Amino acid sequence: MPPGVAHTMGGMAAEGRVLLAAPRGYCAGVDRAVVTVEKALEHYGSPVYVRKQIVHNKHVVEQLEQRGAIFVEELGEVPEGALVVFSAHGVSPMVHDEAAKRELRTIDATCPLVTKVHNEARRFARDDLDIVLIGHDGHEEVEGTAGEAPDHVQLVEGPDDVDKVQVRDPSRVVWLSQTTLSVDETYETVERLRQRFPDLISPPSDDICYATQNRQVAVKEIAAESELVIVVGSANSSNSVRLVEVALDAGADAAYRVDNAGEIDEAWLDGVQTVGLTSGASVPEDLVTEVVDWLAQRGFPTVEEHRTTEESLMFSLPRELRRDLKSSAST
Repeated sequence: MPPGVAHTMGGMAAEGRVLLAAPRGYCAGVDRAVVTVEKALEHYGSPVYVRKQIVHNKHVVEQLEQRGAIFVEELGEVPEGALVVFSAHGVSPMVHDEAAKRELRTIDATCPLVTKVHNEARRFARDDLDIVLIGHDGHEEVEGTAGEAPDHVQLVEGPDDVDKVQVRDPSRVVWLSQTTLSVDETYETVERLRQRFPDLISPPSDDICYATQNRQVAVKEIAAESELVIVVGSANSSNSVRLVEVALDAGADAAYRVDNAGEIDEAWLDGVQTVGLTSGASVPEDLVTEVVDWLAQRGFPTVEEHRTTEESLMFSLPRELRRDLKSSAST
């Protein structure tokens, strides 16, 4: 469909609308991590090494690479004595130990909400509890959390895994979760665990982060009125993938994840009057704006923002970076 031509519905031209979810995009932890790399490049100069993707978004990673960041999979790729930033998803104690042995200078950009889960894992392990960690196998956050107490943690990916859990004492079992999961599916998994272990202990507060929950609540609201929901986010972004699932469960006829406007298939718009639009917690707003413009050119000029809550949380920069920036400012 050429730009500027309205889509058709029942053979007649129709002007469509876009329901824009809010909150969407960057959360406080992602913003902190990205700014950490930017400030590190400004203060120390390039190269600044980053273990894994600082956040799970291809666009963000490519922009930081252009500024001099070098992304590596493992610390063995970092020259001894160099500066390395740990991503927002966190790392295990083994990674910290390896960095110390190789005399690497480190800046830990782990999201404070992930650090909270790490602290819980250590505390429950000290209490000698069996820990059931709900999360996705192979995800960096899960690897970091499990690494805090490998002898106590069992991974459960969803309700169907619950029957496989083996514990020493059914009355001494606690659950933790990856911070970017589907709220509804996590609670379903917890209920299945509670059926097996009636004395199941919960963490002091919910592990799924506020931003993940807020974005799922917002997409539920727009999905109920949308034939199509588009989620902007990268394929390895857990919270973005969950938004697609939540949108479908909430009533959208179709939902797709795209990295950017260029990945949208115009055929998705056939017969559609209302498009819901949101983005994952590691997505910069300019990528959403590009999708809004793309839709406007194809017969969806009306944009209505649906806001379910305000977000005001901010995190300070990592301690190591704050120290060096302060020292530089005072000289």
